[in-house]
Amino acid sequence: MNCAHRGDGPTYAAQVSSSVVRRCALTDAPLDAAGLIALVADPAAGGLATFLGVVRDHDHGQAVTALTYEAHPDATAVLAELVERIAGREGVRAVAVEHRLGELVVGDVAVVVAVAAEHRAEAFEVCRTLIDDLKAQVPIWKRQQHADGTSSWVGCC
Repeated sequence: MNCAHRGDGPTYAAQVSSSVVRRCALTDAPLDAAGLIALVADPAAGGLATFLGVVRDHDHGQAVTALTYEAHPDATAVLAELVERIAGREGVRAVAVEHRLGELVVGDVAVVVAVAAEHRAEAFEVCRTLIDDLKAQVPIWKRQQHADGTSSWVGCC
């Protein structure tokens, strides 16, 4: 893993061997979905699927005002392994993923996944698999701040 700076905070970008993986990072900086889409653009791709995870104002019936994301020191390496594995699927031309760390408010983009594939079905399938596996396997936790002043931890894996 290398540590670079982008925006107002550190970006932890994984070193990956696959040319299909265009970006794989955790960052304190606001995410640039258009930038990731541009990174995965490929003339051999017939489909480009994206997913943007956005901070919502509620969870399980409680009002949410903000989130704080924290990651285990190995989170970038776990994410890189996951992305490399998924990028090796047949028909996948390019993959990029970034996840925010730190404090976010309602409406902020927390995660962006962009996948270019030869066909739309592959692009959709890989995009969904990547976000589902990221949430299940990468050690990133969020602390939700509730409108009533309480907080709760979510996603501890």
